[in-house]
Amino acid sequence: MDKSITVACVQAAPVFMDLEGTIDKTIDLIKEAASRGAELIAFPENWLPGYPWFLWLESPAALTPLVYQNSLVLGSEQAKRIASVAKENNIWLLLGLSERDHGTLYMVQWLISNTGETVGVRRKLKPSHVELTLFGESDGSSLKTFTTELGVIGALCCWEHIQPLTRYVMYAQHEQIHIGSWPSFSLYCDITAALSPEVNIALSGSYAVEGQCFVIAPCAIVSEQIIEQLCTDKIKRNLLKAGGGYARIFGPDGSELTTPLAENEEGLLLATLDPASITFAKAIADPVGHYSRPDVTSLLFNPAANRPLSIKAASFIELIYTKQIVLPGSEEVQAN
Repeated sequence: MDKSITVACVQAAPVFMDLEGTIDKTIDLIKEAASRGAELIAFPENWLPGYPWFLWLESPAALTPLVYQNSLVLGSEQAKRIASVAKENNIWLLLGLSERDHGTLYMVQWLISNTGETVGVRRKLKPSHVELTLFGESDGSSLKTFTTELGVIGALCCWEHIQPLTRYVMYAQHEQIHIGSWPSFSLYCDITAALSPEVNIALSGSYAVEGQCFVIAPCAIVSEQIIEQLCTDKIKRNLLKAGGGYARIFGPDGSELTTPLAENEEGLLLATLDPASITFAKAIADPVGHYSRPDVTSLLFNPAANRPLSIKAASFIELIYTKQIVLPGSEEVQAN
């Protein structure tokens, strides 16, 4: 990261469980951010087609088909449309979405360059609590950073930020711009502080201090439309409230770089990120450099992708023996 950049952080409500409608809204926000000078825009967790709040309110299977129908398939015409808008507006894009990969859904953060190219796709390592009833798990291949013209960019979703070892893996890859995508903070507010805005905002701020990096923390809003669609009785209305938007942008010293919006207010937070702030913070305490003690504690990390099917390449001799190869000058090879 060798120059200052302007970034945009989304706080808005998706068009709930409407993929096409939310893509249209996504495009509007991309164009707005670009018109205001942003070089990067970051969206909330599962922005497309909206976070499945029903998982916390009733039987997880109730609306599962609706999520499948409205999840994005990477490489589809809809995905290409989004990428083309990034290119047309010369802006980088980190998009939170529900990805449909054949029969499985994943909670994904998709990084697209200002030329419309896919730089990286990461899947949430461990869906939280009831999310596991709908979404698949990822593996160590999703814990990586991306070196770009803007700087070294990394991303995590929601409660991946409470995993100390996961955080350290990202710090150790010298992350400079971190995007922490959140769904909203208006669930179970009267039940547990763990899901409160205070706790989760603190996680984003502490990430910035620990990693000496910028943290962009986009956050969705629970709209009245979502409440009307999902909260069909008084009990559900007590569990999920409208609002919950607490988007933030933090500097490497943990300071807030923008004035927050009201929790029900849609809009973009914009901030200028100055790389000198990273240099100063790292000089004081670098947890993966001069302030580390790998002789005392170190972390074992497996970055490999776990694949359900691996195809072993046959050896040349095996191909001859099974007559799949015929050597020049003979019609058939007999193996002795």
